[in-house]
Amino acid sequence: MSLSAESLAKIDRELTKYPPEHRQAAVMSALRIAQTELGWLSKDTIAEVADYLGIPAIAALEVATFYNMYELEPVGKYKITVCTNISCMLRDSAEIVEHLEQRLGIGFNETTADGRFTLKEGECMGCCGGAPLFHINNTEMHEYLTTEKVDQILENLDKGVLRK
Repeated sequence: MSLSAESLAKIDRELTKYPPEHRQAAVMSALRIAQTELGWLSKDTIAEVADYLGIPAIAALEVATFYNMYELEPVGKYKITVCTNISCMLRDSAEIVEHLEQRLGIGFNETTADGRFTLKEGECMGCCGGAPLFHINNTEMHEYLTTEKVDQILENLDKGVLRK
């Protein structure tokens, strides 16, 4: 198995939330745990999660391919997902995207040569009042972005500072 004993223990904790005959209910959590450990979900990892849960591999693959929070290809250490939906667009998300592209030297779905940053485009993140905004690694949201605020966030990431 490629998942660590620690990750398997986390999956086991998730499984306690559901009746034994509904192990498949933990698939989203199990995929998240695997992605957190490995950085992304290969088809082998998805199959491993499915096998551990006792569900068909296709069932886990369907979940992993449906939700955009799962990465099916390697990404950088910091995945920045910028909301470009209408509310963010009306509040200048295009300026934030352009600034990130210039600062990082990459476009959407690209990773910096040093493997530190991947830039993604995201749909509505449910926080329109804080537009424009982005997520870092699906765990940290930054709202009311300006180019200055983006620069400060990137500087903090360069120092290894990531809010949890």
